Amino acid sequence: MKKTICYIVICLCLSPYLLAEQYTLEQCINTALQNNLQVRTQENDVQAQRLMYNQARQNLLPSVSGYASQSWSWGRSTGVDNISRTQNIANTGLGLNANIVLFDGLAMKYNIDKAKSQVDKSEATLNKIRLDISMNITAIYLQVLLNKELEQVAQQQLDDTHSKVERAQALVDADRLAQGELYTLQAQASKEENSLIQARNSTKLSLLDLAQAMELPFSDDFDITYSTLDFSLLAIPDNNEVYQKALNNRPEIKAAMYEIEAQKIALKSTKSAYSPVLSLGAGVNTGYYHLYGASNASFGKQLGDNLSTNVGLNLTIPVFDRMQTPNSVKRQELAVSGAQLQLEQAKQDLRKQIDQAYYNAVAAQSQQVSAEKALQSAREAFRYTEQKYEAGRSSTYEYFDAKQTLLKAQSEELQAKYNRIFKLKILNYYTAEDN
Repeated sequence: MKKTICYIVICLCLSPYLLAEQYTLEQCINTALQNNLQVRTQENDVQAQRLMYNQARQNLLPSVSGYASQSWSWGRSTGVDNISRTQNIANTGLGLNANIVLFDGLAMKYNIDKAKSQVDKSEATLNKIRLDISMNITAIYLQVLLNKELEQVAQQQLDDTHSKVERAQALVDADRLAQGELYTLQAQASKEENSLIQARNSTKLSLLDLAQAMELPFSDDFDITYSTLDFSLLAIPDNNEVYQKALNNRPEIKAAMYEIEAQKIALKSTKSAYSPVLSLGAGVNTGYYHLYGASNASFGKQLGDNLSTNVGLNLTIPVFDRMQTPNSVKRQELAVSGAQLQLEQAKQDLRKQIDQAYYNAVAAQSQQVSAEKALQSAREAFRYTEQKYEAGRSSTYEYFDAKQTLLKAQSEELQAKYNRIFKLKILNYYTAEDN
């Protein structure tokens, strides 16, 4: 009894893992974003840029350092009284120094601003990667849905033919139908069974593609849920409006703008090298001297007696640095110009991509309208032919020809439907906000 109870408990605990896990589109995207190595690599880059930004801010703080030294000397040396004599001395030194930059031509302030722009650029690049992955997962997910529907159509066609075979077998047994008609139906059933196997293989391969895109190990239990998608003919947004929204939302445009900002700030930082640098320093020092063979004050007393403090200002004025600063400024001006050209190139590429997506969406919508009309005509033709076949006024070949035409129309309508959905999603992809 105890073993039985334990077995039941274990099965209940493992049941969620034993059942096939079905993913929604949102779950597929989230899983892919969590597992994708490119996303994780870029997330590391974001963290690195933030650390550099924090360091740039912390550079405004003073630097403090302490030191301790111990030395010995033999022979002629200078003692604590500044008199040179032959003697053996042990010397201990202790000190604490601090330094802070009061003015450096605002170089540190510019470095902080530049580091912040680099953080923003890195985050925009991360969002671009996430959007691309989301779009790729959506495309594969829609392909899985399409293949599933095509598989259902193939199954329905086979079921219909099987029913015709059963009916024909009964008529042949009753000597009311020629044996050849039955053979024709059986041959068609075999052909449709092969089509169903191909459709199932296509579904399985598309599921494999999806699992690999999600960075998951694939198994036969992996599947998706049938999402509720809007199959109606939605209005296609104007490509000019999409472009204007994309200029404000697209992360690659933002990344290019952040790069321009960073390069302009870097130019200011480079020019700050023309300015003098003023720093403030302070220190506390003391020491202990031990003269061998002589009477020495205690360690604590000497530390107090030898204590000294200092405060000083240091002004460094650049005069001539072999033209390093002027050349650095010119190189940075070229970097600013290059970043501006990259932004213009990004805008041109974005415009081309949106126009291409827009006209693809228009063509896909027209294609779906045409495919739906063709499907409606094929259904009516098949219904009429099927009625004639059932009444014995149409041959098996005419019946299967009409059926094959219907199957082709159904497949083309499904492909047109999912193609339109995907093209619209691509167009909307360019207006997705940079979160």
